[in-house]
Amino acid sequence: MPFSVVIPARYASSRLPGKPLQLIAGLPMVQRVWQQASASGAGRVVIATDDPRIADCAAGFGAEVCMTRSDHPSGTDRLQEVAAQLGLDDEHIVVNVQGDEPLIPPTVIDQVAANLARHPEAGVATLCETIDSVDALRDPNVVKVVPRADGMALYFSRATIPWPRDAGLGGGDALQQAMPMGDWYRHIGIYAYRTAFLHRYITWDPAPLEQLEQLEQLRALYHGVGIHVEEARAAVPGGVDTPADLDRLRRYLGEVPA
Repeated sequence: MPFSVVIPARYASSRLPGKPLQLIAGLPMVQRVWQQASASGAGRVVIATDDPRIADCAAGFGAEVCMTRSDHPSGTDRLQEVAAQLGLDDEHIVVNVQGDEPLIPPTVIDQVAANLARHPEAGVATLCETIDSVDALRDPNVVKVVPRADGMALYFSRATIPWPRDAGLGGGDALQQAMPMGDWYRHIGIYAYRTAFLHRYITWDPAPLEQLEQLEQLRALYHGVGIHVEEARAAVPGGVDTPADLDRLRRYLGEVPA
């Protein structure tokens, strides 16, 4: 099953400027992501950027680079430009690996691509993992997903969904007691698309739900596109969004003392 990986990498970041070029144990973050993606079954790994500093860095370690516009409203829009520039076939599968996931396991890259190939009824495939803490369940930065019995997503939200009726407005102990049921899943932000879907996606205006929750996958659901979701076969460490995340990762890799 042939597929390609595209790694969107933007220099501008309100919380961590120049994020793709931040060094982690001596290597730029974007290089570490590229190495993980290159260890997957992808036939092609492309770094998509709008910044020449990132392009120069990527070329320096041998990566294929695609320069894109700087005004894309989402990573999915950027992927569509890459697919168009590369002339990918409509049925070709493209996996979006975030440029701030330097520890993403190659296994899950292969998993999400294979899932989309096996499910022609889906326009998108993604992954999730169980949530096992009330703090994560309440955290709006932890995106929740509710799957259907057939593995398709019902909805994604920053809110606590599903919400136990008996937990009341505050949640508290009732929410803690409900946790062992295992009914909550964190969405993992890796996606597989067919090129034809990407070309459709950019013709749609941002959906009201997408704008409200600031979750671009809701545009697909809003327009009736099925999203397949499955639990990841390997643990996926959180990405790097803030300086604190970067410090935590450096400690994990032994670059700085704990």
